[in-house]
Amino acid sequence: MNRLPIFLIILPWLFINAGCQRKEEKPQTAAQQKLKVVTTVAPITSIVENVGGDKIDLAGIIPEGTNSHTFEPIPSDSQLLSSADLIILNGLDLETPTQKLAQGNLKQEASIYSLGDKTLNEADYIFDFSFPRERGHPNPHLWLNPEYAMRYATLVRDELIRLDPKNKTTYEQNTAQFLKKAEALDQAIKEAIKTIPENNRRLLTYHDSWPYFARRYGFQVIGAVQPSDFSDPSPREVARVIDQIRKEKVPAVFGSEVFPSPVLEQIARETKSRYIDKLRDDELPGRPGDPQHSYIGMMVENMTIMFEALGGSTEALKKVDSVPVAGAHADYRRRS
Repeated sequence: MNRLPIFLIILPWLFINAGCQRKEEKPQTAAQQKLKVVTTVAPITSIVENVGGDKIDLAGIIPEGTNSHTFEPIPSDSQLLSSADLIILNGLDLETPTQKLAQGNLKQEASIYSLGDKTLNEADYIFDFSFPRERGHPNPHLWLNPEYAMRYATLVRDELIRLDPKNKTTYEQNTAQFLKKAEALDQAIKEAIKTIPENNRRLLTYHDSWPYFARRYGFQVIGAVQPSDFSDPSPREVARVIDQIRKEKVPAVFGSEVFPSPVLEQIARETKSRYIDKLRDDELPGRPGDPQHSYIGMMVENMTIMFEALGGSTEALKKVDSVPVAGAHADYRRRS
């Protein structure tokens, strides 16, 4: 009886096995690959994370707690921007250096999407202490008004659906859950504000981040210490602010974790007002993955600090759920 050499039997098996291995190692198809999205400041990254969840590959380019007005991307950031399918900005001249680098490194099929310009009409722009009308740049801090943050979420939802229609249902469901949480935040803020004495519903801050918040909730921004060029205030300006606080009997002056301000501390000391330097406008509390590390978590912490300093109760805010609706998936940069 003739027998085939054993290597002739093994050889076809090797070809079949190799073919199976190649099939298993096959790279993802275009349909399987996630949309690559790059954002700027951390609160916007958080809003996009809530909408996109694990269906997108999301990274923020501006480190948390960094001055987004003056942030200068480094050359290696061009690689992140050039790999993006979608770059989401706040707009309204907030991230001009980043936007310029993005425009210079945009791949052909990618797009830049500006939220602020699609949220607010020019007639509703606010020009103020740090953003005077003569400089032509409106105050860009729209997201500190939860109503505008909700608008950001719906804009992001619609743009993700346009670019990635196969995940339409997920984007719609995530957005609906986020809007429900943001509406609860909005109502809790309104309820908590009622406990603040009317005469205390006034804000004097270092960085001018709060006018759109103030317009929604009936606060008066009586001043901002930081000049429009983001330098230290002059002695004359400091004297003016001290006189204003003494005249209006402001109970607290608010600094920022992003902008350490010995000048503001001096002002508070001389006027016997309480100085608080813990407000955040583009840094989320905790670390990525923590339950409070979210846009809503940032707002709850800000409101708790602010309202207690102004003589109000924060019981209503304790009911707000700040956990991201789709889990923690974004790559947040951190200050070194």
